[in-house]
Amino acid sequence: MIQPVKEKIILGIDPGTNIMGYGVLKITGIKPEVMTLGVIDLRKCEDPYLKLKHIYQRVQGVIASYLPDELAIEAPFYGKNVQSMLKLGRAQGVAIVAALCRDIPVTEYAPLKIKMAITGNGQASKEQVASMLKRMLHIPDSEMGPFMDATDALGAAYCHYLQMGRPSLPDAYSGWKDYIRKHPEKIVK
Repeated sequence: MIQPVKEKIILGIDPGTNIMGYGVLKITGIKPEVMTLGVIDLRKCEDPYLKLKHIYQRVQGVIASYLPDELAIEAPFYGKNVQSMLKLGRAQGVAIVAALCRDIPVTEYAPLKIKMAITGNGQASKEQVASMLKRMLHIPDSEMGPFMDATDALGAAYCHYLQMGRPSLPDAYSGWKDYIRKHPEKIVK
């Protein structure tokens, strides 16, 4: 059960070195609403260091415009190309720093967890995630841009929203059985 909040704004980011997606969700009570979604297009910038500067500036701009309370960011997918992973990790790090410089807490989600939270299938395609978000959040076709990176970012924000109401176990417990074993007084007979 999702716990109602008065109001919370979640910025979701799908890191990328060519196209970086972002999506902003506003939660009022238990109702999520899309504030914006879009991409930061970095394809024209060839210098990898200037790309990082541009990412930082644009993420700071989105933060200044929408004043998010939290950042949900997709973790890089571990592929075989080490150079691509390094570039993606840098882009993700710069986006995280942009949020941390504004004292915005950051939560990272694996792509599989995001897909599972939204579609119930960790192997869902980008198109399936986008279609599900479009239906659940009532996003008009006109706001669905040509890049799936924006809906992937919105997916990270929506996954974070879904996690808000779920109790988490402290690190001291390996699961519910362990918790019950350590707290037998909690058992109602």
